[in-house]
Amino acid sequence: MNKKCYWALMLCATLLVLFPFVAKGEYFSKKKDSEMEVKKFIDEHVAQVKPLYKEALLAYWNASISGKDEDYAKNAELQFRLEKIYSDKALFEKVKAWKESGKVKDKYLKRELELLYLNFLQHQIPEDLLKEIIDKSNKVEQLFNTYRSTVDGKEVTMNKIEEVLRTSVDSNERQKYWEAQKQVGEKVEKELKELVRLRNKSARLLGFSNFYTMSLTFNEQDEKKIIKLFDDLDKLTSKRFAVLKKEIDDTLSKRYGIKPEEMKPWHYNDSFFQEAPQIYNADFDTYLKKFNLLDLTTKYFQGIGLEVNDILKRSDLYEKPGKNPHAFETNIDKEGDIRILANIQNNDYWLDTMLHESGHAVYDKYIDKKLPYVLKEVSHISWTESIAQLFGRFSKNAWWMQQMLSLSEEERKKIEVDAYKVLQSQELVFSRWTQVMLRFERELYRNPDQNLNKLWWDLVKEYQMVTPPEGRDKPDYAAKIHFSSSPVYYHNYQIGELIASQVHATIVKKVLNETDLIAATYIGHKQVGIFMVKEIFSKGSTRRWDELIKDATGEELNPEYFAEQFVK
Repeated sequence: MNKKCYWALMLCATLLVLFPFVAKGEYFSKKKDSEMEVKKFIDEHVAQVKPLYKEALLAYWNASISGKDEDYAKNAELQFRLEKIYSDKALFEKVKAWKESGKVKDKYLKRELELLYLNFLQHQIPEDLLKEIIDKSNKVEQLFNTYRSTVDGKEVTMNKIEEVLRTSVDSNERQKYWEAQKQVGEKVEKELKELVRLRNKSARLLGFSNFYTMSLTFNEQDEKKIIKLFDDLDKLTSKRFAVLKKEIDDTLSKRYGIKPEEMKPWHYNDSFFQEAPQIYNADFDTYLKKFNLLDLTTKYFQGIGLEVNDILKRSDLYEKPGKNPHAFETNIDKEGDIRILANIQNNDYWLDTMLHESGHAVYDKYIDKKLPYVLKEVSHISWTESIAQLFGRFSKNAWWMQQMLSLSEEERKKIEVDAYKVLQSQELVFSRWTQVMLRFERELYRNPDQNLNKLWWDLVKEYQMVTPPEGRDKPDYAAKIHFSSSPVYYHNYQIGELIASQVHATIVKKVLNETDLIAATYIGHKQVGIFMVKEIFSKGSTRRWDELIKDATGEELNPEYFAEQFVK
């Protein structure tokens, strides 16, 4: 499953400039001091922060493409300047008093204050600590983006590692490339642990037990509710996953000429078993050989009333030396400069990625430009992931392929069952992987000094049912970039999957007036784009993520919709 690092959200603008401190009791001493003063305050903040925000994102974009030390240094410096604004204690007290006064009634101003307060609060730490965290984070991310794994003394790309794990039947070769992907973990382990300690230090200074709990609070999420949601999902998926896992092991072990009980982590199709191995008769790459992925992406989104051609033209989509080997989308200026970074190969993996990243992009593109600058953001990271994942799923949909790739009815029927099984296995495998990520990261911040190598493999064994390598005691967890670059973020991918299923059911049943959740593709139905723009995209961050779910679908988040699609 193709997941992006949505760094722009981590720089969510709270838009503050330096104002002289006014005693708390004076903020609303006169009636006229309320909403007009708040609006003036925010307008002046926007004027200062807007160009700095754009410059910081451009610097990150350039660093991601070049991999050069000077570009990463510029990004770190700009990020520090931007975040330093938010650390001003006098301004924090001002925003806090406005928020707590209850005198701001305008819905937009009230929402802006809520977001400003949360972002301001997390920056109320000493300037030297803030800079240390930023510098350390950038150092770790640069290590990830520029490190090149080696096999038998020769450098190999991420695409090569993924290719071997997808196609090789040689267990020794697979193990070599699996271990090669993990090499970066040893390079970043020390820095990552130091970063975790620094983040925890900042959290304790703000009155939180650890960075994990603090981050959820700042993202308007309740830790107990999140854990319960994942516990419920575990109950919904565990039995069906156990059946699938046995089928996977039985099939792959025959392919490799070993017994099912001899299966090791390198025998799956990716280095973390976050994607389902190919065990069904569905070779989607064959159908894609004569198609241009950019043309397919553009045509599909145009057909549902969402334009991406302008976004793709300003994007950077193919491999280059030093370039970030992954994929992400960024909204540079909140005014239309939206870009995608990718490393396209002509295969199903990158079709999934391009549909996924374009989903992020159209969400950003169709946020109402008339909204206040502070609110011209996606509602929540889980929401932008849900839209990306909803579209990415179509790369495994036989009806989508029939129409977009001009397959005959006979060809569609030939792959129909296996295509669904591929998607179903992908969703189930990923749901179990996110259980590991959620629970490991929570414990990582609760106690970074525990035996993390053992904790990692204990969780992998429990939730993914993967047998740990005998005698291996290496920081394999640290090879996952998200712990470094996007802390306390990964659980939102799975929440996004749950939202995607609920939104999909709403579109199929209420917008298209259909009943088949599997065959629905939206192709040529511009009312789907109209629904998404009106009910989701255009609202920006004017609504909390959980409120928006109820607005768009008519009920609160319900994992049963995910189970309805994928637990059969």
